[in-house]
Amino acid sequence: MSKLTEVLVPDIGNFDSVDVIEVLVKVGDTIAKEDSLITLESDKASMDIPSSHAGVVKEIKVKVGDKVARVH
Repeated sequence: MSKLTEVLVPDIGNFDSVDVIEVLVKVGDTIAKEDSLITLESDKASMDIPSSHAGVVKEIKVKVGDKVARVH
C-alpha cells in the first residue's frame, strides 16, 4: 500500500487567503516532484503551487473558485 502525502499551501506572503484559479492535475495523473498542481491568484500576483512529492494524484480537495490559506 502506498503512503498518501497531503500537499499544503506554502507561505503565500501577507494574505489571509487567495483564490484557486486553475487546477492543473486530475485524479489518476502521475506527477513528478515540483510539477505544478494548482494556480493561485491574489490581488497582486498569480503563482503556481508545486508538488512536494512525486506520485499519483489520489484526491483533489480544491476546485476553481475556492479560497485557500497557508497553514500557520
